[in-house]
Amino acid sequence: MAARINKKRSFLFVSKVLGKHIPVGPYTPLLSGAALALLLYLEMSADGADRSIMDKLMSQAVHGLIYPEFAEEAYHDLLDARLVLPQPVVFIGFAETATALGHSMYNMFAGGASYIHTTRENIPELESVVTFEEEHSHAVDHLCYALNPKLLSGTEPIVLVDDEITTGNTAINTIRDIQSKFPRQEYVVASLLDWRSAANIQAYRDLEQELGIRITALSLLQGSIKVTGTPLLKPQAESGEEPAALAELVTTYVRDGLERLQVTSADALGIVNLSPYLKYSGRFGLDSADNQRIDEGVSRVAGQLRDLREGSRTLVMGVGEFMYLPMRIAAEMGEGVSYQSSTRSPIHPERREDYGVHSAAAYPSAGDTEITNFIYNVDPGQYDDIFVLLERDVPRQRIEPMTDILQRLAANKVHLIVLTSEPETGGSRI
Repeated sequence: MAARINKKRSFLFVSKVLGKHIPVGPYTPLLSGAALALLLYLEMSADGADRSIMDKLMSQAVHGLIYPEFAEEAYHDLLDARLVLPQPVVFIGFAETATALGHSMYNMFAGGASYIHTTRENIPELESVVTFEEEHSHAVDHLCYALNPKLLSGTEPIVLVDDEITTGNTAINTIRDIQSKFPRQEYVVASLLDWRSAANIQAYRDLEQELGIRITALSLLQGSIKVTGTPLLKPQAESGEEPAALAELVTTYVRDGLERLQVTSADALGIVNLSPYLKYSGRFGLDSADNQRIDEGVSRVAGQLRDLREGSRTLVMGVGEFMYLPMRIAAEMGEGVSYQSSTRSPIHPERREDYGVHSAAAYPSAGDTEITNFIYNVDPGQYDDIFVLLERDVPRQRIEPMTDILQRLAANKVHLIVLTSEPETGGSRI
């Protein structure tokens, strides 16, 4: 656990399998989503599933999550199972921490699945199909930009994916909004952790009765917690020595062969970024037919970045909501690669063995300078090379606060990788 600098909720669980606040092997967070997919398959296909095969796969998944050196093998075995659900399902991953978790869960199914993740980005050209609040969060509004108007308009089950459930209120708010616009009979709430109290669980049952629906909760770990008092946040002295010299910064535009969406974004000050969005991030909706195209794009980028590696210790970073594709790319970049993402979640750092966050670096977000982003648990010299991947271009002066920090952390080079479908100017191109 760690102390959260948030009046609405003073703590959070720092996950070792999510790839957000702690650098992990990239197959570990991919496997966590795959394990949730297997739980869903068992829930929805109880009569048709070969129980012995499913039990073996689940045992492998749990083993791989506990022992990261086995995560890659377990992940590929689950992927090779080519699971197919008995009916179409729509997956929704919650921004920002569960965008990759939801995507990796959805990606386990060979057909009949659709995916979209919520976002907090303001895209003026698009209208959100659902909007809801995350009550305990420092950033409450969730938007959902579905390019396909039929994505949520059917009656198939919806699977809401979050990294943890504490009260369940976020899911309740989401279900209420979806049900008011796109009514259906069945919802599933999937998470790594489920800490709901008896009263919170009863709130789900009450909502079922009120709306005439069924809600199933799935999690890798379930329990109860009780938190009292407020954290004693003591100022922490900077630990570790400053590097003798800053690591070299190299900007590279990498063609991924994937389609772009010609829409813009506007930040809190009304400043517009005209750079197009990557269409296949999950923010605008996906279905199973898109997966092969994404796989090809991932392999194309990973091969190019693998050739840029110079050291044996590499960190690949996603930015904010853009987690899944960098995670997948990191998984194909060879041995000695760790993955994590920046986050907007404010956490108090403390160097203590039993504490989840030992270092923190804050900077204004490149997407919106009114929002503070953080990089956690990376020490100077811990990695030879750091690759930070952007799904769209941003003005250099807006990304510099982040790259300045990374240049003090990397031992050798910082690679700013801008994914693109077309040649760009301002950096090398591969």
